[in-house]
Amino acid sequence: MYRFLLTPRWWGINLFVVLAIPFCVFMGTWQLGRFEDRVHTHEAAEKQPAPGTRAAEPLDELLPVDTETSGRPATATGRYADRFLVPGRELDDRKGFYVLDMLRTDSGKALPVVRGWLPGKPGQTRVPPTPSGRVTVTGDLQASENAGTAGVGATGGLPDGQVGMISAASLVNLVPYDVYDAWVTLPASGANGSGATALRPVPAAAPEGGGLDLKAFQNLGYTGEWFVFAGFVVFMWFRLLRREAEAARDVRLGLVPDAAAASPPVPEAEAVPEAEVRSGA
Repeated sequence: MYRFLLTPRWWGINLFVVLAIPFCVFMGTWQLGRFEDRVHTHEAAEKQPAPGTRAAEPLDELLPVDTETSGRPATATGRYADRFLVPGRELDDRKGFYVLDMLRTDSGKALPVVRGWLPGKPGQTRVPPTPSGRVTVTGDLQASENAGTAGVGATGGLPDGQVGMISAASLVNLVPYDVYDAWVTLPASGANGSGATALRPVPAAAPEGGGLDLKAFQNLGYTGEWFVFAGFVVFMWFRLLRREAEAARDVRLGLVPDAAAASPPVPEAEAVPEAEVRSGA
């Protein structure tokens, strides 16, 4: 009854099933592992003290920025060089801009330092002067922004002295020196200015991927989908096997006529009268 399993068609079906099921199981297990990693990361983050309450450490010891070092106080020493304004940033539901100064460190590389936030638009609000001389700053470490970072808008068509994204990839094209792939935001004690033009500190953002966010539950959903796919492959294989076996049984019992007998007779071509042939000629 099951001799049809040896046909080339079923060899292809069986090969597909043998490869598809382990692949679906592997992908489902991988997605489940990703979800468990995010859960463990979230649990570990809850057990650790808040990043801002930990002791400040030299910048180079906290790089590269990850979920553990993001938000940690970092110190760096150097002299302020170029200044940029970052428009389109909100603070407490008010529109304004960041004041970003490049701190040239002793290594020659520059650390982007967000000294604070001001309301209004760049060019219309007075910006406090940048401290002169050699300074040591202590700010909360942040990873470079990207197009998906909250608050980042269009980066093109900005006037000179403005930048839409705090990123080494964008800043390195605007300054003649290397830039750290990170930036810091100064606390209230590091903001300069007084009165209406006083810089307001920009709070550090929570690190991406450090908790049970939407991506974590997406991994859990993908886990279920891959295992459902594996079950669907098995179901379809058994369904095809059953239909083929039933069809073979019906043919063996004579319940289904042969293909030749089942096909309607082909009508023979009618003979053309000889008279019509001659008249047509």
